[in-house]
Amino acid sequence: MNSIKNIGILTSGGDSPGMNAAVRAVVRTGIHYGMDVYGIRHGYQGMIDGDIFKMQTTDVSNIIQRGGTILKTARSKEFMTPDGMQKAYDQLKKHSIDALVLIGGDGTFRGAVAFFEQYTIPAVGIPGTIDKDLAGTDFTIGFDTAVNTAVEAIDKIRDTADAHDRLFVIEVMGRDAGYIALNSGISCGAEDILIPEQVTDIDEVLNRIDIDERRKKSVHIIVVAEGDDYGGAAQVQDRIKNRFPDLDVRSCVLGHIQRGGAPSYADRVLASRLGYAAINAIRSGNTQVMAGIINGAISFTPFKNVIKGNAPIDPDMLDMITVLSS
Repeated sequence: MNSIKNIGILTSGGDSPGMNAAVRAVVRTGIHYGMDVYGIRHGYQGMIDGDIFKMQTTDVSNIIQRGGTILKTARSKEFMTPDGMQKAYDQLKKHSIDALVLIGGDGTFRGAVAFFEQYTIPAVGIPGTIDKDLAGTDFTIGFDTAVNTAVEAIDKIRDTADAHDRLFVIEVMGRDAGYIALNSGISCGAEDILIPEQVTDIDEVLNRIDIDERRKKSVHIIVVAEGDDYGGAAQVQDRIKNRFPDLDVRSCVLGHIQRGGAPSYADRVLASRLGYAAINAIRSGNTQVMAGIINGAISFTPFKNVIKGNAPIDPDMLDMITVLSS
């Protein structure tokens, strides 16, 4: 791997707070070891279009605290076609890029698996997704910030719920994984948390509301992941109103507010560690893997294993919700 001199870096898929910190770590670590680092704007689409530029240490100054990504991001259907992959590979060769660092989530690494089945180029991934829906790492860049954003919003909604004796159904992000809903719901004392990993028994939810109403409980918060099998906040709200027409029920979709904002200290440190580790993995020849963190230590997982699924939800956490909300 000593022959690798030019590293390409891109951010792909949904943005997450801390991506900039990871970009900073990759650029400065690469330059420290005598490599040239090339930024690829707009993810895989930018690779196809040749939107590639050489980066200096000054390009990543004053970005560690910024949300979003200075490299921009996009989802590219063209990249998943043979013609699109050929164009992307040709652009890498045109810019003499010897290896890649890919920052993104499940879609990013699925694209990587397909690409590297056709073309041989060393690459290391960095998990950047608020959903924490990847195997091979305990945390993903952006998850901690997204949960803290959701917690702050739910706490404020709870104040209004308490003032008006209302029931609120709050929808958070999580199309395929319920980690944001689970962790924000527990942190905010939600009475119910509905997630994709568990089939929702809406009648059981309604029965718990009925018990709380009989107990004269003034606040009832339900946190639902957008990918829950029953539906989002609007569907849950409608079902509750049908059962309890006199109950003051409101819904709130937090939406993309969870993606933005300055990354938390945890995401900044995680991104810095993983960016540094990615370059060192390339230097040592450990490629076609995602750098993650397991039990506090850096780990590396092959791309094909990363996309096979995230770790299961701890059933004890689900049981705990029922106990603590009673």
